[in-house]
Amino acid sequence: MKDLKDLNLLDRFLFAEAMEDPQNMRDVLEIILGKDVVLKHLPQTEKEARISPAYRFAKVDVWAKDTDEVVYDTEVQGTNTKNLPKRSRYYESIIDAKLLKPGERDFNKMNDIYIILIAPFDLFGKRKYMYTFEMTCKEDPSVSLEDGATRIFLNTHGENPDEVSPELVELLHYIEHTTQDMADGCKSERIHKMQKRICSIKSSEEVSVRYMQRWEEMEMEKEAARELGLAEGRTQGLTEGRTQGLAEGRAEGRSSMARLIDKLLEENRIEDCKRIAKDPEFCQHLMEEFGIE
Repeated sequence: MKDLKDLNLLDRFLFAEAMEDPQNMRDVLEIILGKDVVLKHLPQTEKEARISPAYRFAKVDVWAKDTDEVVYDTEVQGTNTKNLPKRSRYYESIIDAKLLKPGERDFNKMNDIYIILIAPFDLFGKRKYMYTFEMTCKEDPSVSLEDGATRIFLNTHGENPDEVSPELVELLHYIEHTTQDMADGCKSERIHKMQKRICSIKSSEEVSVRYMQRWEEMEMEKEAARELGLAEGRTQGLTEGRTQGLAEGRAEGRSSMARLIDKLLEENRIEDCKRIAKDPEFCQHLMEEFGIE
């Protein structure tokens, strides 16, 4: 467990705490998008989104809406889980599903939406700080679908500073290394002010207690989910063992379940860990998703 003072903005806890301050959220969006953003409501952090209880939920890092009714989902991702493009598609879909009121027929009333993902690795291997995706025609790239959806992937290790704003480069480096020395080396006044606000967060006793409680809760949830899943795995192994050999079935069932749980815990999918013990069909679906046999 890191000390609170050692967290960077790539750590979800600090990012959520910092972005609850609307000025921090506004500064980050304005630097990334290169335009003025006036937020309509206070940002919502760790907002749970789910289309139906039957489907998996997603926990949005920071959700915000501006006065033009544009919706922003901003995420930080410390490790490459090899599924981020499709995850961004899923996040966009569950947010879209809630943008129109029941009975509304005019799809043009859907809000414009930005899915923004910040990571310390190059997802596409082109050494760029920013990758922006909008729907265009394959046969004629000059034709845009104009569906109002934009997905942006930011790489803190980019190598093309001439193609983006200097302030964006400073912000991405600062997000990965949220320290006083890094902030002092930035020319951006917005980053200097952000650092002061984040220093206040890191020195807050209230936030420190909340951080400790969050960490303890997550560790307890992970341990409970692991034990529940492994118990189900042992049961599954014993069942399979009746036809394949008891010892072999026990080992195979526990091994595959253990690997699945490890994968889910890497992505902090605690609820899915709990569900697999009760839903064999869902468990099999996840096995296929992660390529576990």
